[in-house]
Amino acid sequence: MLRTTGLTKRYGARLALSGLSLCVCAGQFVALLGPNGAGKSTLFQVLTGLFAADEGEVEVAGHSLRRSAAAALRHIGVVFQQISLDLDLSIRRNLLFQADLQGLPRRLAASRIEAECARLGLDAADLDRRVRELSGGNRRKVELVRALLHRPSVLLMDEATVGLDPRSRHDLMRALHANVKERGVCVLWATHRVEEAEGADRVLVLHHGELLADGTPREVTQALGQPTLEAGFIARTG
Repeated sequence: MLRTTGLTKRYGARLALSGLSLCVCAGQFVALLGPNGAGKSTLFQVLTGLFAADEGEVEVAGHSLRRSAAAALRHIGVVFQQISLDLDLSIRRNLLFQADLQGLPRRLAASRIEAECARLGLDAADLDRRVRELSGGNRRKVELVRALLHRPSVLLMDEATVGLDPRSRHDLMRALHANVKERGVCVLWATHRVEEAEGADRVLVLHHGELLADGTPREVTQALGQPTLEAGFIARTG
């Protein structure tokens, strides 16, 4: 569902992505594990069309991001590291605005909003509350509902648990794994938390814009040459 080939991105003399090639298949939860500065956010900005790569190609569901951007981006949902909701609008109005941007009929949008919010434990009585009044965990849940409204094939999550308490992190991860299992969505989850990567189907270890390892958590642990994934990650990324 998602493929990059020889992806390169520079900021002046600094190389953020260095010939990065990877693929993510339908129904996979893939952790993109890397320290701060590894290139995770740059990769997501390229995948979502916010930045243009200097070299290489991105394909989403068979569509080239370079040649058919609208078709490619139609298959992507994204939750960025920084909260991007309008804090002074209600949950419902934030989500309806996104549905309008995606061209969803209002009746269908309203049905999906109520169903997805219920799945994530957001009370229907709270849909008209301003986002400013919500906890950090509930704001993230709203962003996840927003990313899933148009039923994307690929879900990009960039350090989505930063600032969340353990319960909120657990609830968010559980909801994502359920979407992978029930709907066949493929998730690319960028994180620097090893414990989040340990529960993934695959782990991609990124460092200085290059892929150090790719495989199941056990295979990556063996490839990094240490007894645990955490020890290998620390040893190889400093």
